[in-house]
Amino acid sequence: MGHREDLLEGAKRCLLAKGFARTTARDIVKESGTNLASIGYHYGSKDALLAQAYVAMVENLSASFDGEIRGEPGSLERFASVWSNIIGTMREPGSMWRLSMEIVTMGDQLPEVRDHLARAQREGSRGFVAMFSGVPEEEVAEEDVDTLGAFYTTLMMGLMAQWTFDPKTAPEAPRLTEGLRRVIRGAGAPGGAP
Repeated sequence: MGHREDLLEGAKRCLLAKGFARTTARDIVKESGTNLASIGYHYGSKDALLAQAYVAMVENLSASFDGEIRGEPGSLERFASVWSNIIGTMREPGSMWRLSMEIVTMGDQLPEVRDHLARAQREGSRGFVAMFSGVPEEEVAEEDVDTLGAFYTTLMMGLMAQWTFDPKTAPEAPRLTEGLRRVIRGAGAPGGAP
């Protein structure tokens, strides 16, 4: 590996160990075996490096969302299966979802990082639509990203908050699925009230 890759791997380890706000450039250099000048040369800034490390971690984590997915595209069974896979990653020790909540709350303090992560979030929304619909990501329509993707991303943000705040009472996939079932039933009722 070169300095660029070493820095990225070191930044990932620092993020999990210390979080975004407490990680210093010196921490990354120590963890990666590189030097301070390498950060600026390869990434522009420590925050840009940490943002890229975080995005890479999320992308790697999203592969575990794709584990065994049961059910036909668009079905309640598939909805439950995908959320079960996602919630399984929240349960793991050292889950990076706590880190995600830290980054969300720091958004205003780090506008360049927020902008980078907002673009990555849009691609995450596209990935959600692909998982739930069974359509390849490159075929997901922009309108679906803006509607279905936004819906799934909003659910994800709420789950992250609940699992970070109180994992003992955070919902599991069956409760989410039952909630959706009730919304669907209510939407079909006269007047549309659940």
